[in-house]
Amino acid sequence: MRLIPTIAAFCTAASMSVASPEFWAFEWPNTDFENTSVENWVEIMSGGPPKDGIPALDNPEFVTVADGPDLLPREPVITLEIAGETPRAYPIRYLTWHEIVNDVVGDIPVAVTFCPLCNSGITFDRRIEQGTLSFGVSGKLRNSDMVMFDRETESWWQQAIGEAIVGDLTGAELDTLPSWMESWSSFAERNPDGLVMAQPAFRRQYGANPYVRYDSSNRPFLYSGEMPPHDIPALARVVRVGDAAWPLTRLSEAGELTEAGVTFTWHEGQASALDAARIGAGKEVGNVRVRDAAGNDLAHDVMFAFAFHAFWPDGAWMLGQ
Repeated sequence: MRLIPTIAAFCTAASMSVASPEFWAFEWPNTDFENTSVENWVEIMSGGPPKDGIPALDNPEFVTVADGPDLLPREPVITLEIAGETPRAYPIRYLTWHEIVNDVVGDIPVAVTFCPLCNSGITFDRRIEQGTLSFGVSGKLRNSDMVMFDRETESWWQQAIGEAIVGDLTGAELDTLPSWMESWSSFAERNPDGLVMAQPAFRRQYGANPYVRYDSSNRPFLYSGEMPPHDIPALARVVRVGDAAWPLTRLSEAGELTEAGVTFTWHEGQASALDAARIGAGKEVGNVRVRDAAGNDLAHDVMFAFAFHAFWPDGAWMLGQ
């Protein structure tokens, strides 16, 4: 596996530091480390960048599809379609470098998130009982998954499960909104009047993939947990709905599959964001839509198998056997 130096540089002794409240108290003076659901601090590691070293985006600007950025047809975007609102596309070429977008769609404050190391793209409602939160990137990883933090209490949140794991809000959960990854061409053809996030005003190599060939590697980055069962490769993609996971290869072979009250449709045309040096030139992974029996879009995640096993160790593997 070849990694671009910006990511390879993370593999230093400092980036391998094991978390401890004493070690991070200076950086996180407002975080209540006594209040946590984490049983073993060894699970949490530094990914390299410090707090806000990967800058989350706030109140992004949008342009129309017709005036959109010069995306390649197969480039992945996260699509968010909320009833009564113009559909929005959040290009992975931007989320790769920012990981969180704090936005407001209609009257719903949302956090569109992408963890490259888990291929996990999830959209959350930022409202909880205690109020509306805004999120940043902590620079920490747990089971190779991004640990977010809210700016209001500086509690730490696990991106894959949308739950606070350290701090005042420990145990609080975010509602997940239906969103999905698809190719730019799929979004644009279906939504000619849609909106797409404009390029952020940062100096980044947007469109470049800093994780070259990552999803062809044998082991995840900064992960020491168990490998998936059933001889499933650690970085094989699975579609998680609730606490069940369907291998993407199974769905691509079927094209359409209805099982356990869920209907999946798959068609080709989306590039992997974690393969080639240019995101839009990645290997084929295809487009997946997930709907319930009434045809409504369901919240789901297309993530790596190791991450599903790490966060849902008793989850169901829908192998069709």
